[in-house]
Amino acid sequence: MENRSIPYGPTYEEMLHPSKMDEETKAKAVKAKEDEFDKHNLFNINWRNENNEVNKIVLPKELTGIDANIVVMLGSYFPSGSHKVGPAYSTLIEGCVHGDILPGEKTILGPSTGNFGIGVSYICNLMGYDAIVIMPDNMSKERYENISRYGAKLDLTPGTESDVILTLERTYELMKNPENHSLAQFELLPNYRFHRHVTGNSAIEAVKGIGNGRIACFTSAPGSAGTLAAGDQIKAVFPEAKIAALEPYECSTLSNGGRGQHRIEGIGDKMCTLIHNVITTDFVVLIEDEDCVKGLKIIHDGTDILVESGVDPEIAKQMIPLFGVSGICNILGAIKMAKHLNLGVDDNVLTIATDGFNRYDSVLEELDKRSLETSHNVLKRWFGDVFMEADTNRIFDFRTPERKQQLFDQKEKDWIPFGYKKEYLDTMKDMSFWDNEYNKIEEIDVQIKAMRKDL
Repeated sequence: MENRSIPYGPTYEEMLHPSKMDEETKAKAVKAKEDEFDKHNLFNINWRNENNEVNKIVLPKELTGIDANIVVMLGSYFPSGSHKVGPAYSTLIEGCVHGDILPGEKTILGPSTGNFGIGVSYICNLMGYDAIVIMPDNMSKERYENISRYGAKLDLTPGTESDVILTLERTYELMKNPENHSLAQFELLPNYRFHRHVTGNSAIEAVKGIGNGRIACFTSAPGSAGTLAAGDQIKAVFPEAKIAALEPYECSTLSNGGRGQHRIEGIGDKMCTLIHNVITTDFVVLIEDEDCVKGLKIIHDGTDILVESGVDPEIAKQMIPLFGVSGICNILGAIKMAKHLNLGVDDNVLTIATDGFNRYDSVLEELDKRSLETSHNVLKRWFGDVFMEADTNRIFDFRTPERKQQLFDQKEKDWIPFGYKKEYLDTMKDMSFWDNEYNKIEEIDVQIKAMRKDL
């Protein structure tokens, strides 16, 4: 490898508030949107549009069937098409400022089931690193195509979303080569810092002017559990907010230690990830994978059904490209929690769409093959079953000491085999651990700015 570039990019505060960048950098970032391979797209890693507003949609109540407002933040507007590019960049830039990894000296490893791997490939392309993405060999073909398009090599392990543990084992094997450096999203805390600071504070802003302007509940499915860190910041501002972690009914690891295969790409990885702050997880909700795929089919191909049900035609069309399978999972979890908590017209449930539809054509093709028929009447029935009849079954309250200990035990079971000490894991049982990690942002931002100044 040869040194092809110098690490360069935004601070955490600039990712939260891009308006704080200097005018020259802002202009370069705007221009960079014309070419996704322009390195100044690093400064477009944020939740905002050209008007400095958080990219979001308030779902029509004719779709959700509930009184509460469901506000969905849209990850598809990030460079590379998913908010996972944020944790990929944050993990890499922290390694840069600490002097651990420089371009040309290390090959970057990205264990993933898709979106994080795409983000790693994209970020490494912009910042001049070679990259290898380690992921299961039965994910959607669009994921592999995007990773290859951005220049990373693929190292595929057997299985699907539920077999991510094999990607970790393979990553640890590759780490025996000193030329490799892992951006281990499941265990490195820059992922936590990005989502607590950037996603969490953006979420707080996203509900301003909607309902009572507060967040009653935040729902997110844990893949790496990075996105769930936004809940820590939400709770800091809205202490009454409830945080619900969603997982596949077919792979109910957090709920009861269950294992199994499922089709919700990006979540449900048969573990309690190291960076999952289980202290702030109030509920765990099981979502059936087929409901998520059918829900995506309805949004994408059932515009006429949505319009018949009262959804504004323009909004129905607007929603077509906005969600992937995990986004539908998060929406269904939001509907269920709004019903469970008896939320009303002034209440807001905030959730996330990690990516958009452009990574899931093949998933709907497979659904069509399984279903044999997806006529208007079939989709109309699915619309009622998936959205209107979403129930409150399989919602588990994790606010008791016994339930918290269950999650701590699961974390020990998952991470001690990878060399983590119980004493270290025990420090995660106190909120001070997470606050101390979050508070490192200020110093890291100083270091990033100093590195930029030296260029």
